[in-house]
Amino acid sequence: MKSSTLLMILAMITGCSINNNFKRANMILYNGVVVTLDETRPSATAIAIKDDKIIVVGTDDEINQYKDDKTHVIDLDGKFVMPGFIESHAHFVGLGESLVNIDLRVAKNWVDVIKIVRDAAESLEPEEWIIGRGWHQDKLNPKPVPSVNGYPVHDKLSNAVPNNPVMLSHASGHAIFANAKAMALAGITNQTPNPEGGTIVKDKNGNPIGVFEENAENLIRNIYQEYLNKRNKEQIRNDNVKKINLAVEECLKKGITSFHDAGETFDIIDLMKELADSNKLKIRLNVMIGESLENMKKQLSNYKIIGYANNHLTVRSIKQYIDGALGSRGAWMIEPYEDLPSHNGSNVTPISTLKEIAKLAIENDFQLRIHAIGDRGNREVLNIYEEAFKNHPIKTDLRWSIEHAQHLSTEDIPRFGKLGVIAAMQSIHCTSDASFVPVRIGQKRSGEGAYVWRKLIDTGAVIANGTDSPVEDVDPIKCLYAAVTRKQENGSQFYPEQKMTRMEALKSYTINGAYASFEENIKGTLKPGMLADIVILSNDLLNCTEDEMLNTKVHYTIVGGKILYKPN
Repeated sequence: MKSSTLLMILAMITGCSINNNFKRANMILYNGVVVTLDETRPSATAIAIKDDKIIVVGTDDEINQYKDDKTHVIDLDGKFVMPGFIESHAHFVGLGESLVNIDLRVAKNWVDVIKIVRDAAESLEPEEWIIGRGWHQDKLNPKPVPSVNGYPVHDKLSNAVPNNPVMLSHASGHAIFANAKAMALAGITNQTPNPEGGTIVKDKNGNPIGVFEENAENLIRNIYQEYLNKRNKEQIRNDNVKKINLAVEECLKKGITSFHDAGETFDIIDLMKELADSNKLKIRLNVMIGESLENMKKQLSNYKIIGYANNHLTVRSIKQYIDGALGSRGAWMIEPYEDLPSHNGSNVTPISTLKEIAKLAIENDFQLRIHAIGDRGNREVLNIYEEAFKNHPIKTDLRWSIEHAQHLSTEDIPRFGKLGVIAAMQSIHCTSDASFVPVRIGQKRSGEGAYVWRKLIDTGAVIANGTDSPVEDVDPIKCLYAAVTRKQENGSQFYPEQKMTRMEALKSYTINGAYASFEENIKGTLKPGMLADIVILSNDLLNCTEDEMLNTKVHYTIVGGKILYKPN
């Protein structure tokens, strides 16, 4: 009799599964508070992992049989366990770059900004560029004087740093500040016209103040790019690898196991694929293609990548922009800005171009994810999507999304659920921007359509959460806190009726993010067969106080059954 047949007979007699011998766990987590996000078994105390997948979720006693002397066993001591955070909209290389360049989010006023830039210049040679990000005119106290539309004027910064070109990105990423040196290199004068979809902010005499909104940023960025292009290929590669590695490290510290990267070039995607090949991409990336229509027409078919390198790299979506940000008054609004009645914002990519991209995407089975912040921007994107869906009725389960969906007309809120359009929103933007939103668009529009999570969820929309880092700190805990409290730093709440419940907030950072990347069958919940992407936290996010939630620490970040972060 064959040994396999004998084993089967013995198994039938004893009632034991012959598979148990083949399911000894590599790792067991026990004595925890496990929130699975799996409706069939919402909670547990222990998880057994073999290789890169979960094999059992249950009680400590249920898991114990999967242990042998080679199993790595971790006593969680009551800690909170959940699926790894999925960052559904941020900029991966931009996050790494922000950890290299100067961070202006710490600046309280324009004097602080000038000091930070001047200090950076002291370690540089003349002509070397100074790059920073994070200033926001509405968060400066006191307000800068002189100013135009609330923006500071370049003179004081230019006098403090005369020999180095300076380019400082607005916190939103939709405007930059340049000093006199940078403007001179770019040939900017009072005669320079506004480019299409952008504004050179000027004073009453027509002189540029140093602020370049939306597409006008490129007047300075192109000169900076020429400076960067002087590097050889190896230097360029090494700089990008450094940024990617820094971003990976930062994400793991914050409990992020998957990351939707909101727009990269084909060259960066090639580098990411190279790193994934050599097992150097430690978190899972879902990368949106951020290229021109012409480049995509030529190369899009070569960049459909799904589950590459054991699910570490996926490329199946396209990122585009229809408007700018509210902070820089670039968000495209139906009605004019309350604090600038002559202005409705900016349409940065022509509707005709976006329609062509939508056609290209749907015909090549790519997901389309368009940035829209203003109510007019959101309406136009919904119109583009609806037209594309009607023109291609056999295409289903598309999961196209609007990135940000911050300010909506009440007429358009139900359209997300009806059309199946995902709202990829960032809770932290609500509380970060709350101080100036009513100033920009008034109380009525703010109350009806600003960050309306409750309204969207109640009308059937899926919200996938994130931070838009480096616009905000990539920390999911701060973002979850904003989702369930809508509290500003001063303790006041921004239209609290639009809060998410704690469970809705957790879903927005796990299963909804997995759904938005067509990966809900492999991640976003803790159940057998799923990837063992897990975060272990100090506090029970479903039951702790709000203050405790904000003080929650990451104890372990596990990706594919491997502990990739544990604080010292």
